[in-house]
Amino acid sequence: MENREEEIVVTQNKMKTNSTGSKFPLTFWEVTIALCVVSSFIVGLLGVYLTLPASDYSFLKLPRSLEDLQVLRDHLENYTSDYTIQVLVGYLVVYIFMQTFMIPGTVFMSLLAGALFGVVKGVALVVFAATAGASSCFFLSKVIGKPLAVCLWPEKLIFFQNQVAQRRGGLLNYMLFLRVTPTLPNTFINVASPIVDVPFYIFFTATFIGLIPAAYVTVRAGIALGELRSLGDLYDFQSIATLFLIGVVSITPTLMSKNKS
Repeated sequence: MENREEEIVVTQNKMKTNSTGSKFPLTFWEVTIALCVVSSFIVGLLGVYLTLPASDYSFLKLPRSLEDLQVLRDHLENYTSDYTIQVLVGYLVVYIFMQTFMIPGTVFMSLLAGALFGVVKGVALVVFAATAGASSCFFLSKVIGKPLAVCLWPEKLIFFQNQVAQRRGGLLNYMLFLRVTPTLPNTFINVASPIVDVPFYIFFTATFIGLIPAAYVTVRAGIALGELRSLGDLYDFQSIATLFLIGVVSITPTLMSKNKS
């Protein structure tokens, strides 16, 4: 644990030392890898776009507000029944791309899944896309994540490293707790997990299971999209309390085993 923490601190110091010289923290090959990943997503989106019928697609953009989302929903409803595969593939590519590169707005994509596909299919779609995107971010962070994480979250990264080291015996329960509750941002967990040596199978399992409750809340709200006035309406006190209760249940075995030892 001490070696990993020292490594993070050393990397942080190097970043500060080099700030007067080259301010960009990535090497040429790291940038090349990131650009190749971006290119693959662009090719996927282009393929979906070319298979859709000729029409005006000026409405296609990442939603940044509930108004944008409602416009997108109204237009996509016309295509979902006739071009289900294209809409599904396009949705997955966009969602995974946003998760991979930490682009804000996936909550709007989750709402859209509920509006277009209903609760059961919507939750399955969101959980699959979110898990795939988080996994993609995990592996990309293995290559280029450390300098970025040290720049963005230096103290939080050391805190997370300490928590992971202390809970090695019940790491899955701890990661489940983090996924279910808003204790740490999901973006930070995706980037930092490979840096602090969270095994991928634990990361994947905790992500897949832990995102289900929040996905259900958001997708269900998407069905009544017109009734939402703000994103704050998504998580009322009861919803947040329920998520924390699930989180406490998930981490209880770890706390009990720690007390016994």
